[in-house]
Amino acid sequence: MRKTIQTIGTSLAFMAIVVLALGLPSAKAMTAAEIDLGVQEALTKLYAHSETARDFGAVAKGILVFPDVYKAGFLVGGSFGDGALLKNGKTAGYYRTVEASYGLQAGIQSFGYVLFFLQDSSLEYLDNSKGWEIGVGPSLVVVDTGFASSMTTTTAKDHIYAFFFDQKGLMAGLGLKGSKITRIHPD
Repeated sequence: MRKTIQTIGTSLAFMAIVVLALGLPSAKAMTAAEIDLGVQEALTKLYAHSETARDFGAVAKGILVFPDVYKAGFLVGGSFGDGALLKNGKTAGYYRTVEASYGLQAGIQSFGYVLFFLQDSSLEYLDNSKGWEIGVGPSLVVVDTGFASSMTTTTAKDHIYAFFFDQKGLMAGLGLKGSKITRIHPD
């Protein structure tokens, strides 16, 4: 029992340090203009480093971009970030990604990711859901550097493809994850 209390105390102390280290990014909500600027910068950076991502962007029905996602954890962890959905190159809505996890994990990191929606049905699922839990609904494929070099938009058969970029920090471990994407309405 005493070890459990110590573990919980250590976890809470670590999370407090993490929040302070990240500068309380959630204390100030981002404006729509700030999100839009971050989205455009993130896409430019991703397209400069991945021809495959650029090709997916050209044929995608919608592109959901989260330029800055912050993640931290020690046994208990979480992540969050704001982004925008682009349709035909214009912002069609704003979204927040939130994840909670529990398990063997430790660290702090930030990263960005882009979801390319290749089919109208998957984009409609996002539009009509009250919050999309990744892993429920349309199929999603995470594309890494090696996989990206061997695929094209003509060989892509799944609904959604995820590209991660700009990873900073270190997060290691195993855990149960639950990631949810919900629509937001920034100023």
